[in-house]
Amino acid sequence: MQTRARRPGVRGAAAALVAAMAAIACAPTFDWREARPEGSGVALMFPCRPAMEERRTRVGAAVVPIRLDSCAAGGAIFSLAAIDAADPAGVTPMLDAFRVQTAANLAATATELGAFAPPGATPNPRSARLALVGKRPDGRRVVAQAAFFVKGLRLFQATVVNADVVGGPEAADTFFGAIRLL
Repeated sequence: MQTRARRPGVRGAAAALVAAMAAIACAPTFDWREARPEGSGVALMFPCRPAMEERRTRVGAAVVPIRLDSCAAGGAIFSLAAIDAADPAGVTPMLDAFRVQTAANLAATATELGAFAPPGATPNPRSARLALVGKRPDGRRVVAQAAFFVKGLRLFQATVVNADVVGGPEAADTFFGAIRLL
């Protein structure tokens, strides 16, 4: 009986190429994980491991400490920022200023997508999810979504910059939909 040795040929190379492409296609762009940024009182899902930064920023007439937890995945930047109001009467005006400052930072026009009240949030008439379309310093277009909400005297801004890239609306919906206050 005679046996033929199989030689790798075009079919073998094609099979290897298909297997490699399938492995790439199965690699997740977003590796969703729950995060509970220390001291924030928030649990949410990030598509990557967030890094924390603290600095001071201007919100309206005040310069306040801000905490920012953020990461980049799929060409988009996902972040949660938190600032504190000095007193209850200042919460809503400061939330308005936070919204205005965010649009100004992106040289953007904001369109309100609706109220935003994640579980555990303090009700506030200015809590909302916004769509922002603006320009980068180099003139390129930038698309973002931001949600503004409150818990007590703490004001939050959750943002997806480049919300029109890989994963688009689904990634933004996953990010915003998983936010809850503890």
